[in-house]
Amino acid sequence: MRMVRWICGVKLQDRVPIKELRERLVLDNIISVLQQNRLRWYGHVLQKEDNDWVKKCMQYEVEGASPRGGPKKTWREIVEEDCESRGVNGEDAMDGSKWRKQIGIFDDHDWCEWVNVSSGTSSPGLSQTKSKKP
Repeated sequence: MRMVRWICGVKLQDRVPIKELRERLVLDNIISVLQQNRLRWYGHVLQKEDNDWVKKCMQYEVEGASPRGGPKKTWREIVEEDCESRGVNGEDAMDGSKWRKQIGIFDDHDWCEWVNVSSGTSSPGLSQTKSKKP
């Protein structure tokens, strides 16, 4: 969070909440970003064929004694919690565009506008200006 404060030109002594600084820079909180990344990968895995080794690893359970203090959560348990918190299910992953919208990931063409710097016309040009949809 030190970099966010530095970018905004705010010192810790100014006592500006980090939530306000993230809103200024249009940044998501880290929990949301991690959820999106896990769910994006989960969508890829669900789209694989049933005999694919990556998909088989989802059902794999480690044998042996559990660590002291109880077992740690598995990746699948965490992903299921993420799905529940976002209100999505595994069947939605088969439709990639619907899945990306539900988990909050936009395609580049959904929120980027390509502008040709030399002519000012919209085309796949030399630079890109990004602006999120309202």
